[in-house]
Amino acid sequence: MPTKVVARRPRHPMPADITRVLAKHKLTAAYRARPAYQQNDYVGWIRRAVRLATRRKRIDQMLDELAACEGYMKMKWRPRGT
Repeated sequence: MPTKVVARRPRHPMPADITRVLAKHKLTAAYRARPAYQQNDYVGWIRRAVRLATRRKRIDQMLDELAACEGYMKMKWRPRGT
């Protein structure tokens, strides 16, 4: 019987500036309430930005989605049970 291969995303370390901005906007709990893959995807997506303006835009989008408690990287998403 063939073994099932599970693809894993690389884990991205949380940059200090993102930790600070989440705390400043009181969104740390909202961020931590998201599934681990979403937390990791947000950090990786933000870290891959080449230009500072792009990084800021991505952080702002993440903050907006967390504050609204819906959406995930411009896709529809709602927490379970809502």
